[in-house]
Amino acid sequence: MNHAENPMSDSVNQPRTFEVLTAAPVRARRKPRDWPDDEKERLIAETLLPGANVSAIARAEGLDPSQLYGWRRKALSSGLVAPLPQAAKEEVKFARVEPVASSTVEIVIGDVVVRVAGDIESDHLAKILRAVRKA
Repeated sequence: MNHAENPMSDSVNQPRTFEVLTAAPVRARRKPRDWPDDEKERLIAETLLPGANVSAIARAEGLDPSQLYGWRRKALSSGLVAPLPQAAKEEVKFARVEPVASSTVEIVIGDVVVRVAGDIESDHLAKILRAVRKA
């Protein structure tokens, strides 16, 4: 079979151009929030408390955890703040937690007992606990 008899051979040997399309989801960008220095200081101080969860604190404030970690890292490296001394860390005591079949949760902080429904939103609970700590 010669080349003239097989029309497919012409199309196989011709250069072809392919275009590859890719797509990525577009996240809506939030407008950057301008945090006052005193608010940053308060949040950084809160992250330095024994047992503090930086990510939870950030989320409760509507802040990306990486931003709060960055502020904290910058404050620690500048010497403006320092973590608790080792002696203070050793004084931290843990509470024993026993599961119970109840829709109410009791949280004891010092001489204060906070009772909340088991289905409370974590952000709301975090705000309540911050208020109790400040009192």
